[in-house]
Amino acid sequence: MKNKTKKLLIVSLAPTILKEGKFYSYAPYVNEMDLWFKYTEEQRIIAPFSYPSDVLLKAFSTSNIERYYIPFFAFNTLSNIILSVFKMPLVLFQMFRAMFWADHIHLRCPANVSLVACFVQVFFPSKQKSTKYAGNWDPNSNQPIGYRLQQAILRNTFLTRNMKVLVYGEWPGETKNIHPFISATYTDAEKVPFSPKDYTAPLVFVFAGMLVPGKRPLLTIQFIEQLNVRGIPARLELFGDGPLRGELEAYITAQQLEYCITLHGNQDKSVVRLALLIAHFNILLSKSEGWPKAVAEGMFYGCIPVTTSVSCVAWMVGEGNRGIIVEPELEAAVSHFISVFNSSDLDVMAHKALDWSQQYTFDRLELDIAGVLG
Repeated sequence: MKNKTKKLLIVSLAPTILKEGKFYSYAPYVNEMDLWFKYTEEQRIIAPFSYPSDVLLKAFSTSNIERYYIPFFAFNTLSNIILSVFKMPLVLFQMFRAMFWADHIHLRCPANVSLVACFVQVFFPSKQKSTKYAGNWDPNSNQPIGYRLQQAILRNTFLTRNMKVLVYGEWPGETKNIHPFISATYTDAEKVPFSPKDYTAPLVFVFAGMLVPGKRPLLTIQFIEQLNVRGIPARLELFGDGPLRGELEAYITAQQLEYCITLHGNQDKSVVRLALLIAHFNILLSKSEGWPKAVAEGMFYGCIPVTTSVSCVAWMVGEGNRGIIVEPELEAAVSHFISVFNSSDLDVMAHKALDWSQQYTFDRLELDIAGVLG
């Protein structure tokens, strides 16, 4: 094992909540941070201690974390901007105090907390730093001004020194401190060999994600509906929950789609894994993504992704060699899918998807993190 980094500071919007003597936060974030903590001797987090909505909580495996308190703040409304102005002196005081303590400063971007941290880290040019940019790094995408500002500071190697910026995908023409970095869900032990699937049987699609407008679940349901209308038997196993669930259930009932659409709600990772093992395709027609986890998870088990070209998706699916990229418009999406379905060797495409995704396991993620801290 490499020598451990002595003092690691995490700057994050994810709330760090103390319950019954343990620290809790958003479960996928905890899973990754446990790996970072494994290679450090002391860990401190600067983050809100509360958050204005429910989150999926999990306890950190490390028990000796210390916290720097900052209040939750936002810039999305005039009243929140005014409140944030009054909160900012405390936020800045805590940021400087925390960064002065650290040997390695790790920012979790993009967020309001990390936007402030991007400015404060400029005053610590000799400290070792890293950033996990979990949003869409595509320079040509439509981004909020706060996200663009964070990207501009992180790209600037004069203002941002001794920093490795970890982004999803490979982007040509980037500055030398920008490094491709992949998240992971499954371990090496969960790999399976490639197994051909019968594409003459009724097609099985899996959707795994929040039922929110950005994921376009209604378009996904209509996509399956149209395949059946056009004589291609297909069904959708839909995993996830969210504010659109009632609307989707009403649409399924009105269109009498119970025979081909099943809403499972939130399910354990093992349940989704079993569905992916038998599915032909996984489908994600998002408006925007950082790391499209659902795409990578389906590919890991030989599901061909059907997806829109957002964030690093085109890179993930090899520009269409290991997945089907469609436009976010129903007629165009269905027509293109049918064209590829009728003209491509789907087993070859699925095998390529599996081979690519199985490179990026939780085991490799741990090695990559150890390299960043080393």
